[in-house]
Amino acid sequence: MARVCSIRGSRVRSGGRINRSGLAKKKGGIGRHVTKVVKRKVAPNLQTKRIWVPELGRFVRVKLSARALKTVTKNGAYTVLKEAGII
Repeated sequence: MARVCSIRGSRVRSGGRINRSGLAKKKGGIGRHVTKVVKRKVAPNLQTKRIWVPELGRFVRVKLSARALKTVTKNGAYTVLKEAGII
């Protein structure tokens, strides 16, 4: 299964990790320099949860990010899932 949040649509993004060398000028060196940039992946914090929807009277299993879980808690399960097109 893809690593995608079913509510927000957050997915794996690519980024760069920067390696630096040298001593900062402030500390008496000649300055910091970038020596290498390495590609890396930034994955969302995904959870598989069973969410109780009182309006339907049943559980709904969804794969969502931690941010989306906070949204569900704040706005209510039925509203958020309906808006996302899951139910």
